[in-house]
Amino acid sequence: MENSSAIERLKRFTPLVWVMLVGNFFVRASYYMVWPFLAVILYENYGLSATEVGLLLTVSATFAVFLGFYTGNLADRFGRTKMLYTAVFVGVISFSLLAVAESLWLFATSVFLACLPRTLWDAPSKALLTEELADAKDRELALHLLYFLVNVGAALGPLYGLWAGLNGEQFSFIYTGISYIGLLLALLYFRPKLSEAQTVALQSAAQSVPKFAKWLGILRKDKVFLIVLIATTLVYLVYAQCDSSLVQYLTRAEVPDLAWLISSLIIANSSVIIVCQFPLLHLMRNWRIENRLYAGGVILIISQVMMALNDVQNIWGWIAAMMVLSLSEAIMFTNINVYIDRLAPDNLKASYFGAAGLCSLGYALAPILGGLILDFYSGMMLFIIMTLVSITALGFYRIAELKPKTAAEAI
Repeated sequence: MENSSAIERLKRFTPLVWVMLVGNFFVRASYYMVWPFLAVILYENYGLSATEVGLLLTVSATFAVFLGFYTGNLADRFGRTKMLYTAVFVGVISFSLLAVAESLWLFATSVFLACLPRTLWDAPSKALLTEELADAKDRELALHLLYFLVNVGAALGPLYGLWAGLNGEQFSFIYTGISYIGLLLALLYFRPKLSEAQTVALQSAAQSVPKFAKWLGILRKDKVFLIVLIATTLVYLVYAQCDSSLVQYLTRAEVPDLAWLISSLIIANSSVIIVCQFPLLHLMRNWRIENRLYAGGVILIISQVMMALNDVQNIWGWIAAMMVLSLSEAIMFTNINVYIDRLAPDNLKASYFGAAGLCSLGYALAPILGGLILDFYSGMMLFIIMTLVSITALGFYRIAELKPKTAAEAI
């Protein structure tokens, strides 16, 4: 992508687009300042086993995933901004409760609620981006920039936490709650100001959106999209092991300077993405979307082999493996979003992104599957299994490529 072209595209970004981009940065920075230490808090403060921690996170995340599937369709039918307001309101409540909860049941309930904002926000925010930006290349740049800023936030959050001495402290969840308040105020101030004609046009478009039961029928016919969902779910399952299971593995192995290592892994992950994402976008600008996903998948396999072979006490080995994983992530994550945007019809963007949220079942299942493998086998076995899962995911992407049917034909 040429610089002049990118600058012209950035000039076409509306204030609402910038609110979503910058708002995601601040929310994610405060999120990563504390959330990766959730498993540590549950283990050290409440004495939960790896399986119990995994079960709590899996049940919470699974409910959030299925809720996002439904609310994506609601966003297309009743308005994307209404769903965004709901997401940030739930974020304020849930993270504030996490900060002050003293009993296990209240803390567990807060964890459950804290899994909801991200899934409620994801589909309607991406759909609103595509609604605000008519040009496909503008949308692609916005999706890349969204992911870039999210990772800048993920890199700076742990750094600030270490500087302020907040890492692992339960009360620091309040900073995420405050970030959601700021995002809510920005959304209210920059909400779309539509003319009467635009309002009528949006209402007419919303009436053409099928209700949830009919939408399920449309989805069932779109074989290519369903296969992509399966492949992406498996990919997310692999990536998610580094958010939950790896932390538990390192915690139970009593790795020295655990807080420093966890923060370093998060910073390494985000830093590689920040440095490499746009150079990779430029390098792969003429590649087919499927070939980009294949390249990312091969690098993902390499990262899992490195983790399987790494000695648990080898801190720099974990950081090196995380950097390789992050290179894969920089390629795959935004291109998955671009792929889904291309598959989705214009009037069903939030519905398709909501359905794509089902792929987060990979994230939801990761803690319980990883916890069981750690309790009954070993960390090496966990990453051997994830290597095989990565290979299987690549196979499904290949099957989807060979399928001739498109989303438009399905409808």
